[in-house]
Amino acid sequence: MDSHGQDGRRVGWAVVDTDIGPLLLAATREGLVNVVFHATDEVRDGALGRLASRLGTEPVEEPGSPLLAEAIRQVEAYFAGERRDFDLPLDWSLVSGFHREVLGELATTVPYGTVVGYGTLAGRVGRPEGAQAVGAAMGANPLPVVVPCHRVVERDGGIGGFGGGLEAKRRLLALEGVLPQPLF
Repeated sequence: MDSHGQDGRRVGWAVVDTDIGPLLLAATREGLVNVVFHATDEVRDGALGRLASRLGTEPVEEPGSPLLAEAIRQVEAYFAGERRDFDLPLDWSLVSGFHREVLGELATTVPYGTVVGYGTLAGRVGRPEGAQAVGAAMGANPLPVVVPCHRVVERDGGIGGFGGGLEAKRRLLALEGVLPQPLF
């Protein structure tokens, strides 16, 4: 396997430090394809191996590529409280079907500083009884933070689960003004 897959696809990656820990950002020519929490060396290497397997190409570190440099800039601005939305091309090739539909709905209809219930989001995509399926779609989100699965919460007011950990979800919701900032 080389740096170009069977279809000529190239995958570049970079790690950006954030208030919730290091995030791995990976991109193809089409757009940002993956965001991975807790990108320590071990987690990063595992994620890059999975990307290589799924996309048929060995990811290459290239933080200076135009798309990744812009993604890093936008992520840093978001965590600094200077950006509310991401304006990046997205490559949805790691997700399809119902999961893709739900994540697309989330990305376009749940703005910064708001939350939506799992059941409400299920209703928006025509599956009013599909709250658990929406939860599974959130867990499979290949683009967390950028596609804001942290904004999906439980009907009873609980914050629900989160692939990056509940503390990361609390911090993201606090950053967006949904929850109070921690005192220390």
